[in-house]
Amino acid sequence: MTATERPRLLDSLVERFAETMLPTVHGTLRCVVYREPDGVEHLALVAGEPAGEDVLVRVHSECLTGDVMGSLRCDCRDQLTGGLEAIQRLGRGVLLYLRQEGRGIGLINKIRAYALQEQGLDTVEANLALGFRDDERDYAVAAHMLLSMGLGSVRLITNNPEKIRQLTQHRVKVAGRIPHVIQPNQYNRFYLETKARRSGHFIDFSGKARHRDDTVPLIHL
Repeated sequence: MTATERPRLLDSLVERFAETMLPTVHGTLRCVVYREPDGVEHLALVAGEPAGEDVLVRVHSECLTGDVMGSLRCDCRDQLTGGLEAIQRLGRGVLLYLRQEGRGIGLINKIRAYALQEQGLDTVEANLALGFRDDERDYAVAAHMLLSMGLGSVRLITNNPEKIRQLTQHRVKVAGRIPHVIQPNQYNRFYLETKARRSGHFIDFSGKARHRDDTVPLIHL
């Protein structure tokens, strides 16, 4: 694909730059790379032909310590693996991998936040102490990536109501939600409890999916 052939997406927020087939432990997926004007790159892993209605989607934010290093302080690697396994199992779906490390505060500040948590602060308190909001992520790019693929509606794999709200705000129709049900360990139990108590995520402290107060229909695969 040449520079003149690359499609410019909504409001020039991202461009689709390159793609190839990628064999993985979860099966062979189509790998598509998007880039923002400031050079930040994002990845879409695609199973089958996702255009149309009720497409299974996981929007995943980068977590080097969890996704790559296997950190037990969060549930990110389990969410990433679960999302990839789900779209491959169904043979149709999309996993977006967004470069929004540490809820959008970057790797250095995430490690600083971890150090504050070791002193007794929870995730939200640590981010606020560093001068950030509890969550700095912006899902506008994710919405534009999904819309560029021709998705009419999505079934979103998430426990995060803010993700649903932002995607809906940017014209992505969320037709249903599939919960992540991940059992906690001794290192991330308080982290999961904080996500539910302070950030409104649809989980309880035991790691089970929370069914009440949901904003879209709950779906089980």
